[in-house]
Order: sequence, then structure tokens, then C-alpha cells
Amino acid sequence: MGRSAINSFAFVDDDGSVTLVDCGIGKAPPRIVAGLAAIGKQPADVTRIVLTHVHPDHVGGAASLAGLTGAPVAAHADDAGYAEKGRAPESDSRPLAGRLMNRLAGGRFEPVPVGQRLADGDVLEVGGGLRVLHTPGHSPGHVSLLHEPTKLLITGDALFNVLGVRLPPKLLCSDIRMTRQTAHVFGELDYDIAAFTHGPEIRDRAREKVRGFLRKLPRTG
Repeated sequence: MGRSAINSFAFVDDDGSVTLVDCGIGKAPPRIVAGLAAIGKQPADVTRIVLTHVHPDHVGGAASLAGLTGAPVAAHADDAGYAEKGRAPESDSRPLAGRLMNRLAGGRFEPVPVGQRLADGDVLEVGGGLRVLHTPGHSPGHVSLLHEPTKLLITGDALFNVLGVRLPPKLLCSDIRMTRQTAHVFGELDYDIAAFTHGPEIRDRAREKVRGFLRKLPRTG
């Protein structure tokens, strides 16, 4: 949506059902519905909505799309409460920028009930198996998703691909140190394509390029 500024993803199973990953900002649902139509699908085909995390640019359209599709929403247990309250987790208060973000009292969105609380290692019945990877730091319950049959990794906001592979902005993270530490998970996985919720996917030597970035990234500090 908007030249890869904020990405949502759709998995289509053999039976025609659709699993939607992330729902964009509050105004995004019409564009997501148009995207479904472009692949020959409609809201009634969506049977599951998975959230990588509960920041407004990913969960903002979730309540609307859940109502439109009738699909249950899945989120990690550590983010589920925030989704149901309609409020994103606070930013890391150690840096000044984080404290200022928290004082602005932003991060609000339309509350959405969570029908399935995810945990690290869960395998969803999506296209032969979609593995849930708990990659906290950007939010307490942030998850990434690995579709092992096609070797496709969705990083969520644990990594951006904006002017190159990079960490998300510090002022948007609930725990900056944890964000840095968990990014190294991506160097240990097997995948051919890396898809990001901010920035275009990498289809050529994706794992090598991500590992090249991680080699320059300290695990602590």
C-alpha cells in the first residue's frame, strides 16, 4: 500500500481460502479489498487475519476487516491485550525520543477482539504450514512468519527494507535492546525470499543480504 510503505500479505490456500497478514492503517481496508479483487478474491474468502504486531499502521484496519470478512483475528498473546484495548504498547522510555512518544499519547486505534493467541513455534494451517516466530522488541508480542514450503519469510517490523535492510526506528520500539537481539534470529533461518512490512521484498539472495546486515549489528548495547 503506497509503494511498499506499509505492506499487507495474502496467502491463498488450495481450497480458495485467504489468510490476511496485517491490515494497515484505519483507512486501508478499501485498498486491501481492492488488492484481494486483483487476485480474484473477495472479503468472504478471508478466513483468518494474522497480526504481526499491534501498532496502528498494522492493526488500524483490523476491526473493519474483521467485521467485513467475519474472520477471526490472531495475535501473539503478549500483544493481544493491547489489540483489545485499542492502544499500542508504549515506546522504550530509556531514550528521550521514546519518552516524548509516550507523552504524545498516540498509538490509538479501533479495538479488535483476538480470537487466537499465538505463541512462538505455532504452525498455522496455511499453505502447508506457516510458522510463528516470536521476535519481540518492536512490540512485546511482535511475530515474524516463516512459510517453510516456499521458503518465504515475513519479517514484520523486526527489520525494515527502507534504503537498505535496517532495524526499525528506535522511538517506535517497546524495547530497543531486545529488538537488536532478536533480529539475529533471521540469520539462523532458512529462506529464499524476505518480505518486509515496510519496504519491498528481497527475492535475490535474501538470506545472504540479511545476514550481511546482521554481521554489522551488535547483539547487545
